[in-house]
Amino acid sequence: MDQTCLCIAVRKASRRMTTVYDDALAPVGINLAQYSLLKKIRRMAPVSLTDLGTAMDLDRSTIGRNVKVLDRMGLTQAVTGRDHREATVELSETGQGILSTAIPLWERAQGQINTKLGADKVAQLEQLLAEL
Repeated sequence: MDQTCLCIAVRKASRRMTTVYDDALAPVGINLAQYSLLKKIRRMAPVSLTDLGTAMDLDRSTIGRNVKVLDRMGLTQAVTGRDHREATVELSETGQGILSTAIPLWERAQGQINTKLGADKVAQLEQLLAEL
């Protein structure tokens, strides 16, 4: 029996879904990964890169690279944290503004996907993904 590889199917769906969000966020110059990181930084700020990586389920070096991109874009800034040995960040004023503008764009993309799938399928998808 030739069975579909579930991993490939999920990755393909993820790329399609990411494109919907990336297209929606393009007017503010960020992508979905950056949006997610900005939201998490705002929620946890000031936050160490180690804690941010843990919260996002990403390793410290990946978080460091991604935050450097946001920093170069002027969306984050380094701040002094509890542990002076640890890099700590928060959103800059520009980052706060970009995020405020991006939230309704993200909500619109979320609404498009919810409409396309319907409430029952969205709930089912959330449940299935949570079980992984």
